[in-house]
Amino acid sequence: MVSPFTFPSELRGARLLSAPAWNKGTAFTAEERTRFGLHGLLPPYVETLEEQVERAYKSYLAYDKEINRHIYLRQLQDTNEVLFYRLFLDHIEEMTPIVYTPVVAEACRNFSHMYRRARGLFISYPLRDSIGALLRNRPNEDVDVIVVTDGERILGIGDQGVGGLGIPIGKLALYSLIGGIHPARTLPIVLDVGTNNANCLSDPAYLGWRHERIRGAAYDEFIDLFVQAVKRELPETCLQWEDFATPHARPILDRYRDQLLTFNDDIQGTAATALGAVLAAVRVTGKTLREQQVVFLGAGSASIGVADYLRDAMIGEGLSSREAVDRFWIVDKDGLLREDRSDLTPEQRVYARPAGPKWGLAETIGAVEATILIGLSTARGAFTEPIVREMARKTERPIIFPLSNPTERSEATAEDLIEWTGGQALVASGSPFDPVRFGGRTIPIAQCNNVYIFPAVGLGVVASRARRLTDGMMQAAASALAEHSPALGNPLGRLLPPLHDLRRVAVEIAMAVGLEAQRAGLAPLSTSESLREAINAMRWNPEYPFF
Repeated sequence: MVSPFTFPSELRGARLLSAPAWNKGTAFTAEERTRFGLHGLLPPYVETLEEQVERAYKSYLAYDKEINRHIYLRQLQDTNEVLFYRLFLDHIEEMTPIVYTPVVAEACRNFSHMYRRARGLFISYPLRDSIGALLRNRPNEDVDVIVVTDGERILGIGDQGVGGLGIPIGKLALYSLIGGIHPARTLPIVLDVGTNNANCLSDPAYLGWRHERIRGAAYDEFIDLFVQAVKRELPETCLQWEDFATPHARPILDRYRDQLLTFNDDIQGTAATALGAVLAAVRVTGKTLREQQVVFLGAGSASIGVADYLRDAMIGEGLSSREAVDRFWIVDKDGLLREDRSDLTPEQRVYARPAGPKWGLAETIGAVEATILIGLSTARGAFTEPIVREMARKTERPIIFPLSNPTERSEATAEDLIEWTGGQALVASGSPFDPVRFGGRTIPIAQCNNVYIFPAVGLGVVASRARRLTDGMMQAAASALAEHSPALGNPLGRLLPPLHDLRRVAVEIAMAVGLEAQRAGLAPLSTSESLREAINAMRWNPEYPFF
C-alpha cells in the first residue's frame, strides 16, 4: 500500500483518471498530460478548479429530486475527490442536507439500488474468522478515523442492513470537509450481521447477507472479533460507533471505551452537540443551567446521553448529583420513567421518578415548570400546540429542541414552535428548517447536527495523539461550541454557528479537545502553540496537488 500523500508512480493514462484521490480531470495541465499519457483521453481545454466547480454545480442543479442530487455528488466523490469536496465546501449550507441528513436516510433505504462503486469495507458475519484479513484489504495503509455501523437503527428509519453503510460514508465526508481529515485516511465500515427488514430480505436487488440478524452471544462475539482486529491492525485509529440499536449502543461503548480510542456518536456526539446548544440558549435567557427544569421525550441511548451531559454540567455549576437528577423528567412511549417500572435499563433508572400516575408528555408539561423540552423520540408531531403553549405560559423563553431525524420524524416544525410561543422559543432542530418569519423579523433555526462536534473531535484526538476519548473531552468540545454561538452577540441569532464558518470553529473545538486530553494525561504534553500547529499541519484542503 502507498501513503495517501505520495503519488503512486504506476498511475498513468486511464488508470490515473480512475483514481479519485489523484484525478484532476480537465484540470490536468498540458505538461501533466504529456508526462502521464493523458493526451487524447481528455478534452483539449485545460480548466481551473473553479471552472470545474461551476460546471459541476450546474450539473447538480439540473436534478430536481434531492435523492438524485445525492447520487450525483456520490458519483463525483468516487470520480474526483478534490472537485467533490471543493464543490461541497463552496455550497456547504445547501449541500450538507443532501450529502447527509435528511437525504442520506433515503439513500440508505435505496443503497442496493443506487450502488455504483465500492467504497469502504463490508465485514459480513459469514467471514467472521477473517476480519483481520478484511481490514488488511483497506485501500490505504494509514487510517485516522473509522466510522462503523451495523445498520440496525439508521436515523429514524430503522433497520437498513447493509444499506446502513451510507451513514459512515456521509459522516466521513464531513470529517474531511469540516475536520480536515484527509479523505484517504478515513474508512467507512458496515458490520453485516443480517437484517430483520422484510423489505430488504425480499428485495432481489438487496446486496447484503440475506439472513435474519444475529443476536445474543453470537452478536457479542462478532463485535469482539471486530474490535480485537482493529486493535491489532489499526491500534491508534479513532473508531466511531454509529447507529447501533439501543440494546447494543451503550453496552458496546462501555465494554470497549477503555481499550481503544473510541466513542459512540449517537450517545456522546449527540449529547455534546445538544449540550453546546443548550449552554448557548441558557446564556441567552440570562439564567444559569443549574436553574433549568428539563423534560425529554424519548428515553433511548441518545436521550440518556444528552441527559447525562446536562446533569454533569449542572453538577459542574455546583449542584449535587441528586439535586441535578431531580431537575429531569424523561418520558418514553410508556410514559414517565418511574421507579415502579420494571423495563428500565440501569442508565434510565438514574432518572426514574418516584412511583405514581402514568404521566405522558402532556401531563408532565402540565405538572412541571419546564424550561427545556428536548425530543429524541422519532414521534412526529409529538410537541403539540397545547403542550407548547402550556410550556410557554410558564417560562418567558422556552428552550425547545425537536432533535429527531429525518424531517418526517421531527417532534414539531420550527415554524409551529415560533408561532405557538409568540416568537419567544429558542429552537434547535435535528433536521434542517428554513428561517421563520415572525413579527416582522426573520428567526434563523440552528440544526443541532452532530457535524458540529464529531469532525472537530476527530481532528483534536488525532492531532494531539490522544490514547483514549473521554466524556470530559466531549464536554470540552460542547463548551467550546457554545462559546461560538452567534446568539451570544445577538439574541435573535441562531444558537449554533453557520455551517460556512464551521471549518474555522472546528479548529477551536479541536484545541479544547486536545487540551483536555493533555490535562487528563491521555495525550503527550505540549504547549498550546504546539498543539495548534499540529492541528493546522494535519488539516487537508480540497486543492489539486502539484505533480
